[in-house]
Amino acid sequence: MLKGIFILGLLVMTSVVNAADIEAGKAKAAVCAACHGANGISIIPDYPNLAGQKVRYLQMSIKAYRDGERKNAIMSPMAAGLTDADVANIAAYFASLPAGG
Repeated sequence: MLKGIFILGLLVMTSVVNAADIEAGKAKAAVCAACHGANGISIIPDYPNLAGQKVRYLQMSIKAYRDGERKNAIMSPMAAGLTDADVANIAAYFASLPAGG
């Protein structure tokens, strides 16, 4: 039973990733390159690398900035206008990049 639930969870997560539009995420994430690097690897020590991060982590983080649960003078305004579809697409894009750059 537990194995079946785990497999179902994986299938749901896979369908969420597949439903996102990586190319749309890439286009929307162009402004992110200034701080997080063109390939998702930041050259600024205080800014995190986004390449290869897990989709769910990225979605939760972006939504937290957007919704005011996390506050940051730079990220909060950047995320403010993003729709849920934008967030899903951006997260899918960064997750698709190799973690090493």
